[in-house]
Amino acid sequence: MLKKVLACAVIAALSGCSDMPVNKSEKEVITKNETKQQLTYPETKKGAVVDIYFDEKVADPYRWLEDDMSDETAHWVETQNNTTFSYLDNIPYRDTLKASLEKLMNYEKVTAPFTEGKYTYFYKNDGLQNQYVLFRKLGDGEAEVFLDPNTFSDDGTTSMSGLTFSEDGSLAAYQISEGGSDWRKIIIIDTETKQPIEENLVDVKFSGISWLANEGFYYSSYDKPKGSELSAKTDQHKVYFHKLGTAQSTDELVYGGTDDEKHRYIGASVTRDNRYLLISASVSTSGNKLFIKDLSKPESKLTTILEHTESDTYLLDNDGSKLFLVTNLNAPNKKVVTVDAANPTPDQWQDLIAQTDNVLSMSKGGDYFFAKYMVDAISKVQQFDKSGELVREISLPGVGTARGFSGKKESDTLYYSFANYTTPGSTYSFNVKTGKSEVYRKSGAQFDSEQYTSEQVFYASKDGTKVPMIISYKKDTKLDGKNPTILYGYGGFNASMTPGFSPAIAAWLEQGGVYAVANIRGGGEYGKEWHDAGTQLKKQNVFDDFIAAAEYLNEKKYTSSDYLAVRGGSNGGLLVGAVMTQRPELFKVALPAVGVLDMLRYHTFTAGAGWAYDYGTSEQSKEMFDYLKAYSPVHNVKQGVEYPATLITTGDHDDRVVPAHSYKFAAELQAKGAGANPYLIRIETNAGHGAGTPTSKIIDQYADIYGFTLFNMGIKSL
Repeated sequence: MLKKVLACAVIAALSGCSDMPVNKSEKEVITKNETKQQLTYPETKKGAVVDIYFDEKVADPYRWLEDDMSDETAHWVETQNNTTFSYLDNIPYRDTLKASLEKLMNYEKVTAPFTEGKYTYFYKNDGLQNQYVLFRKLGDGEAEVFLDPNTFSDDGTTSMSGLTFSEDGSLAAYQISEGGSDWRKIIIIDTETKQPIEENLVDVKFSGISWLANEGFYYSSYDKPKGSELSAKTDQHKVYFHKLGTAQSTDELVYGGTDDEKHRYIGASVTRDNRYLLISASVSTSGNKLFIKDLSKPESKLTTILEHTESDTYLLDNDGSKLFLVTNLNAPNKKVVTVDAANPTPDQWQDLIAQTDNVLSMSKGGDYFFAKYMVDAISKVQQFDKSGELVREISLPGVGTARGFSGKKESDTLYYSFANYTTPGSTYSFNVKTGKSEVYRKSGAQFDSEQYTSEQVFYASKDGTKVPMIISYKKDTKLDGKNPTILYGYGGFNASMTPGFSPAIAAWLEQGGVYAVANIRGGGEYGKEWHDAGTQLKKQNVFDDFIAAAEYLNEKKYTSSDYLAVRGGSNGGLLVGAVMTQRPELFKVALPAVGVLDMLRYHTFTAGAGWAYDYGTSEQSKEMFDYLKAYSPVHNVKQGVEYPATLITTGDHDDRVVPAHSYKFAAELQAKGAGANPYLIRIETNAGHGAGTPTSKIIDQYADIYGFTLFNMGIKSL
């Protein structure tokens, strides 16, 4: 999924039919109508590829853009970027937005501390550093740099993730991503010298790192695909054990090597007492099988806990052979059960923390369990002992999202963060014995929360379903229908959109913008049933919920269609692509990011087939094919329709949602879209799906996105 197009030297976007860019003085007096000038797009050639699905022929003229290795695609990317940046460069207040973003991001950020071995570690970013730096200190001594990912590459595009320590803290293993790719390297170091102790492990993907004492660790990967590693299908995940001091080529294949063991996602974890190995195996992003092996008995085999994928179940903790599992099997909102490892099947499970009306997630620390509930997407936290008795409900600093409450068994002090859309995140310490919370580190963000408000509303979707939405804006905002508004959504994969603070969102609010987040179906805000109500043949519910959110914002005069932008990324990019093609008149601006936009072929790239639980596939049945084709954004751009001003964003190294999705969608819009609205694509080079993106690139991206949005709403100056 790639997007690269050629621009005719120049953008006539801001200057009518002129071939010369408009200078700054001319731009400053552009009227609302003058923002709608006809662009000259690079020509994207059409091929003759036709696929046949259940006897129906479907043309795919831009199939050639799927070849991310070709010079032709690279040229297309370059020329499309030339066109897009020529347009963006002429937006008068782009630098103003960039300065605002830099100011809001430029404050020291320090994470909660954690202990490994004899050291206390924490991450810190001085303000505008591209990547967080990992520090450590011994006792009350001075902190020293332990790992600085900013030194891994000149441009900050090599990031670190997945750092774990061996049992005694003397060794550490961490993963690096280069250029945003999901393919990783694992580097193993001595924590005293900070130097590698052996050759790096390579070609690792979608993997954790779980140590077995100090002997070695378990990790996961796929065989390297033939062809492009950024787009070729990866379908059989495998778990390996790496014994320290041995070559990667000799690593033990633990699970996933046979046809019977074939799964798309497999993870391995070792219990904190090093007694048990747990293997989770999934064919899709929802539902997993679960197996256990007693490592104290070298000849023992994997024992099945769950042999089907009808639930999401994982190990929370163990006390000897007593296992504590979190599951949504026959409990859509999740519960905690206990079982003995010797006989761990569901018929032996005993409820410890029962299901409630609210969705549950769990953490552990200080020899307690912490039940974190979502109540209409807002956090509520309770502390339990290991017998399942409620110790206390934890008083949180306000209405928002609390994250954390995890740590080692022997810790008396745990940490958590709290934030919402208008309250920068601060870190709190929590005493597990007394239940007392104290501010550990207050946010240094230069944002005056007192000037802003967030309110939660509930609106009715097309079928009458009640859907929550949180709307944030300046307190003195007049609800006159003229406020620039971004409506954000996701609606898939059981992911919940809970309130949190982002300097990028704060920058939008500071400019007088309204920011609304709709908790639509397909997400996890109300558990498995809410998720399932937005999957496969019910996916249209997701789009209907989002359209209804836009209509609510218009009806209540927060904004109007002339000032409404819609934004989402990944599955949220699909959401934007679907609603803008179904209801183009409802939105002024569309901002699909790294979107899944070709619903007939998404499952043929990288690990995309694993998304079939949510989407179904075009090969599944004629009914499913017809349903997918009816909303697939790439296949629903109509000739002669005026679509919202569109800025598609993606990365040329995105091997999660390959950029060909975005490339094809841009080509369709440019070829068929009517009117003077711009249909542009911004392709970040040497960048992936988003994780690990350098701060400098984040600032540039948001300045472009906000500038494009406001300019196409007719905003002349800030």
